[in-house]
Amino acid sequence: MEIDFAEYRLSCELEGHADDVRGICVCGNEAIATSSRDRTIRVWSLDPSDKPKYSASKILLGHSSFVGPLAWISPNDEFPEGGIVSGGMDTIVLVWDLKSGEKVQTLKGHQMQVTGVALDNSDIVSSSVDCTLRRWRNGQATEFWEAHKAAVQAVIKLPSGELVSGSSDTTLKLWKGRTCLHTFVGHTDTVRGLAVMPGLGILSASHDGSVKLWAISGQVLLEMVGHTSIVYSVDSHVSGLVVSGSEDSFAKIWKDGVCVQSIEHPGCVWDAKFLENGDIVTACSDGVVRIWTVHSDRIAEPLELESYVSKLSQYKCSRKRVGGLKLEDLPGLEALQIPGTSDGQTKVVREGDNGVAYAWNLIDQKWDKIGEVVDGPDDSMKRPVLDGIEYDYVFDVDIGDGEPIRKLPYNRSDNPYSTADKWLLKENLPLSYRQQIVEFILQNSGQKDFNLDSSFRDPYTGSSAYIPGGPSNTSANFAKPTFKHIPKKGMLFFDVAQFDGILKKISEFNNTLLSDLEKKNLSVTEVEISRLGAIVKILKDTSHYHCSTFADADIALLLKLLKSWPPAMIFPVIDILRMIILHPDGATTLLNHVEDENDILMDMIKKVTSIPALPANLLTSIRAVANLFKNSFFHNWLQKHRSEILDAFSTCYSSSNKNVQLSYSTLILNYSVLLIEKKDEEGQSQVLSAALEIAEEENLEVDSKFRALVAIGSLMLEGLVKRIALDFDVGNIAKVAKASKVAKIAEVGADIELLTK
Repeated sequence: MEIDFAEYRLSCELEGHADDVRGICVCGNEAIATSSRDRTIRVWSLDPSDKPKYSASKILLGHSSFVGPLAWISPNDEFPEGGIVSGGMDTIVLVWDLKSGEKVQTLKGHQMQVTGVALDNSDIVSSSVDCTLRRWRNGQATEFWEAHKAAVQAVIKLPSGELVSGSSDTTLKLWKGRTCLHTFVGHTDTVRGLAVMPGLGILSASHDGSVKLWAISGQVLLEMVGHTSIVYSVDSHVSGLVVSGSEDSFAKIWKDGVCVQSIEHPGCVWDAKFLENGDIVTACSDGVVRIWTVHSDRIAEPLELESYVSKLSQYKCSRKRVGGLKLEDLPGLEALQIPGTSDGQTKVVREGDNGVAYAWNLIDQKWDKIGEVVDGPDDSMKRPVLDGIEYDYVFDVDIGDGEPIRKLPYNRSDNPYSTADKWLLKENLPLSYRQQIVEFILQNSGQKDFNLDSSFRDPYTGSSAYIPGGPSNTSANFAKPTFKHIPKKGMLFFDVAQFDGILKKISEFNNTLLSDLEKKNLSVTEVEISRLGAIVKILKDTSHYHCSTFADADIALLLKLLKSWPPAMIFPVIDILRMIILHPDGATTLLNHVEDENDILMDMIKKVTSIPALPANLLTSIRAVANLFKNSFFHNWLQKHRSEILDAFSTCYSSSNKNVQLSYSTLILNYSVLLIEKKDEEGQSQVLSAALEIAEEENLEVDSKFRALVAIGSLMLEGLVKRIALDFDVGNIAKVAKASKVAKIAEVGADIELLTK
């Protein structure tokens, strides 16, 4: 059937973001807003002198981490020029007045990344990785509820008034208030994006590579399959066209369920939206916003089109692999100036967009051209997909006997024996088929030089199979991935103190109180100062920790100072407390003051994190809490107060004080180890969110970033929150880390990247 369709071409590129453009919001007919990993929102307005062109009119600064979903508030009495609602990885929803460019509301309540925002009349509804939907009215949360059992990735409002949410649990849910009217089941992986299809129903984009159109009843009306990777976004136009954006670097345009055009980008397409006039806006991981049009008078100038084609070529070249190597890593033709060392020696060099092989001719002393290397498929080529996963091959296997055709996936990097073993077990087929399957794989994948191995290993247990009449083989080694830095075993503590400096500072502060008539009553006596000296003496004598003890009055004296002294003076007291926590008897004595109704530690945390929070207080208190992990009898307390503690110190990752950064990263790492041991999935999710936030921070001390990355890898290895990490785009974090010049950062980045695969 012929489909009437005009092809989209580039209209203009909007450059200004310093990192991935993550979200798009169409602001009426005059402007576009975009969000980015660079923590900004940019507003692009139509140029009055050149209508098809847009120029940056405002930059909105307020989020402390990357910004994702956006929603447009049309002009009203409160916002005469309209407004923007934004959600970020920093767990916050912000409301912006576009007239002033200032944030007017900060909505706090979500525990993890905000993934979606929608307007419901004057209310705001937000979704989050914390599995909840929240409703906000006049800057206040009016209700929230657990909408799914996994991360909620998107929320939209239907013209009929209901809400629809999409989740990592693979479902969509239709809501009337807090009541779920229907659960839509059909996707096989995370539902990442949602949109309304006017007059028809709901569009959903999924990690399974498909776009679906649903009726309100839950019936699938259309399925659009063509992307070769995660589909992040989907949108519709009154003309009936649908656009989707994907990890595969394409924005695809669909009409009546058929892909009518694929627009290739130099990076991941995070979002795609229609303008009212039918033009399309795309958000790309190269930091550029692009507008595409079918109107000939709005197509970009020839030089701009050539520039775009060049960017695309460079990007494809950077991703193309030849013989297992990146094309961009191959040497140029100048490498052929160096003579070979033996007859027949081969060398692959880059010629344009291809890798070409040469062989050294020893007699003629020159490199003879063999031909283009084609055994390394270009990443941009379509690869077969099975159950939403790309493979080098997906074979049809006919085992006869009236059995249905079976699908056998295989990658050239896989061991064919391991592939055959796993597949036979999965398909519940006899193990006697093993050799036939291996030979089938080798023949159909063009592999000849492979050593055949008749031994069998159960891919799930690592043990051998019993074959009647065969030789006894009681053990076998099954190759497992090896990691350099994960999982983290044990916890980290702060066990060094400058005791003389601590006592000197306490004495100095005490003298200040004595000289102030209004605060003189807060000072301590000479006897109490002497008592503090005796406490320090015990702490210095580490060789007698097994037998030295503290009187309850010693701990009570420290707690008295924590409660009564002004906030600016308590950090040396907290530092003594930090060291007492590492002393066996000191920790036990302190426990009595934590388990009663007046929890002195939580009181201390609230006191030091009250605005304005002083770096010295934050530093000493975070280190004190980190040291609590040393004693197992504090573990239940740490788990119980996990949310309060992490929330209290949540801004410390962006502190200008490098020691505060490192202390906070250590706290996060310790929590990851504890909550993995406790199998606390909810707690692991919150710690993962905090660790990812640290890893995203640019101006971060090396050890701080390293500890956060180790926490991420350890949590992913356990598996409970691996899906959440993938939804957080952890692959990009791993990629950036792997490219680091610091060896240990690059190594743990490689560990995480291995986990994503």
